[in-house]
Amino acid sequence: MATVPDRLLRRLEWRLGRRLDGRIQGAYRTVWQGAGIDFTDLRAYTPEDDARHIDWNVTARLDEPYVRQYTEDRELTAWLVVDRSASMRFGGGQGKESIATELAVSLSRLVAQGGNRVGAILYDNHAHRIVPPRTGRDQVLRIAHELLRPAPDAGSGATTDLAAMLRLAATTTARRRSLVFVFSDFIGDPGWERPLSMLNHRHEVAVIRVVDPAELELPDLGLILVQDAETGEQLLVDTSDPLLRGRLAAQVDAREEALAEGMRRAGVDPWHVTTDQDLLTVLVSMARHSGRRRR
Repeated sequence: MATVPDRLLRRLEWRLGRRLDGRIQGAYRTVWQGAGIDFTDLRAYTPEDDARHIDWNVTARLDEPYVRQYTEDRELTAWLVVDRSASMRFGGGQGKESIATELAVSLSRLVAQGGNRVGAILYDNHAHRIVPPRTGRDQVLRIAHELLRPAPDAGSGATTDLAAMLRLAATTTARRRSLVFVFSDFIGDPGWERPLSMLNHRHEVAVIRVVDPAELELPDLGLILVQDAETGEQLLVDTSDPLLRGRLAAQVDAREEALAEGMRRAGVDPWHVTTDQDLLTVLVSMARHSGRRRR
């Protein structure tokens, strides 16, 4: 009998095979590959070449532009850094944690199928789990198993230390340059910009920020009891009050601008994924963007 992680992976593989491979004609499988730095040869420059690879000494000597060619290293190490804090469990059903899990498993499957190594870091304030990078489908299943395990209930009272999560990622991945996917809602303590910038300087970083639409626009549900998922603080609010809705909308705008500015300072262009988006559309967009950037 198939396990829960195996059933999840089979379902995602079916969806990826039917919709993703056809839409980008199989090119996705080679998008996230390594790039070596070993010089092998020279050849004449063409308009499609990267001007940074022009050998100016040879160009000056032959009076014709030449570019350096390098041996491509097809092996890649990818890491999935997944925020498992209380705020990620907001939404229920296809909530933030569920979306992050499906995206992480899908990406691990797509990266690993080319013979690349994939590892994972699952983080919350009080506990973290590290899955060392390995190759193969069994490794993807192991990561899926860890992601589907319930996060430890550490109680309330503390917001997520995002800086600590990113420092842990930097320490764990320090051995070689890697592709690092960071999954988080970025709800937590300030001060994460510098650790993210340092991680981005060492690796190729893709930030996937997962958001529930209710966090961006408060639904009109009348009088309700709301609870901060991070601290456990509860408050009775009238969601139909126009003054309250106006204040909350202003706070959301300020928070979104602050997050965008922090990402800009860190040199990262994040992916903004909402829980009501189609997962395959997100993956196709990421693949196409990454393919253009890495060529």
